[in-house]
Amino acid sequence: MQIKLTAAEKKQLWIFLAVAFGMPIVMGILMGISFYRGNDVSVFPNAQMYYPAAGVMLAYILTRKKEEKLPMKFYVSFIILTGIMAVTAIISMILPEIPFVMIIQYIIIIGSLLLWIPFLMDKKEVRRKYGLGLGDGQKRRPWLYVLLFLVLYFLRIFLSYVIAGQPGEFLKLFQNSYVWINMMALPINFFLVFTAFFGEEYGWRGFLQPMLQKRFGKRSGVLLLGIMWGFWHLPINMFYYSPDTWLQSVVSQLLTCTGLAIFFGYAQMKTRNIWVPVIMHYLNNNLIAVVAGSADVISGQVIAWGDVLILLVLIAVLFAPFIFSKAYGKEAPQEQKITEEYTEL
Repeated sequence: MQIKLTAAEKKQLWIFLAVAFGMPIVMGILMGISFYRGNDVSVFPNAQMYYPAAGVMLAYILTRKKEEKLPMKFYVSFIILTGIMAVTAIISMILPEIPFVMIIQYIIIIGSLLLWIPFLMDKKEVRRKYGLGLGDGQKRRPWLYVLLFLVLYFLRIFLSYVIAGQPGEFLKLFQNSYVWINMMALPINFFLVFTAFFGEEYGWRGFLQPMLQKRFGKRSGVLLLGIMWGFWHLPINMFYYSPDTWLQSVVSQLLTCTGLAIFFGYAQMKTRNIWVPVIMHYLNNNLIAVVAGSADVISGQVIAWGDVLILLVLIAVLFAPFIFSKAYGKEAPQEQKITEEYTEL
């Protein structure tokens, strides 16, 4: 089912797009300049993760009715943190001799810890109305979808080793104490850095997915979201992830984002809980460093077209089939502002 957006929704969408995609374009240009100067540009990708949620919040603030109550304490605090992240990225370009890679991590940790305060200060019913609720008493078992994602994640790694003819290397991962220690630390670390992953998911799954699905239908909407999400990473692919093989990186990003958009979207529709894709996004990004034994593998990657082909096969086998699930078969669109349907983690 496809329904035209209201005038208010169209305005919200344009404000969101201006921030969520406009900022990466402007900051991406600065990131490119800094990269070609030989500077460390790792602050820019960290800041970019905050723009989608900030775009949603500004869209709601600028289009709200006088009597409408928003979770303003959390919204304003998050927008301020986003501004600090963006300014820090710009300063890192001007003063490259300062170790901003460490400074930005402290900003994220302190910001995340502080933002729990305004989050809890806003009224529970207001948070729930704007897709921030932690629970409404309904038993949707959101942890099952997080667990399913973990199974698919490690199955993807295992199949990668099998295709490479090294299945034994997969087992060696779990013989490494570093892997187990860091995996056990992941739940605690989430509360210290949640704002970065919330920054993307509140924009993609909390706002843009229901908007696109309302206009284009559930399947077409989530596929369009995956493509948009993939291209959103363009400056990061070019100047951070894989500067030497950026084209392969962009194609890989499109495949990854489309696959994850299908599964994250599926989990979002089944649980009505934005914190489920936030946690899955956090696990997806952080398990890379845990499994590899270092966070250095994220940047400066060299990707061959053969790697892209393998990724295509894995995404097609593990994540793409969820597009045929019943959740996507029911074409009734989600409401743009998801109200009392969010469940407890």
